Amino acid sequence: MAKKQKHLRFVKGFLVGSLTTATAVYGALHAFKKTVIEPENEENDRIESNRRRANRKSLQAHQG
Repeated sequence: MAKKQKHLRFVKGFLVGSLTTATAVYGALHAFKKTVIEPENEENDRIESNRRRANRKSLQAHQG
């Protein structure tokens, strides 16, 4: 019986450890996305918006 309890404790510990590790990895990836990826995308959108606005102004200035 003691051997079965040790095995059960090992399985529970393994599952809890795996779940904790997966949660930590998810948290790290989510934090990376929020701090690096999203600001970069926002900056690219801002630059593209400014480019479109500048093109419209340029075309209007040369309409005569």
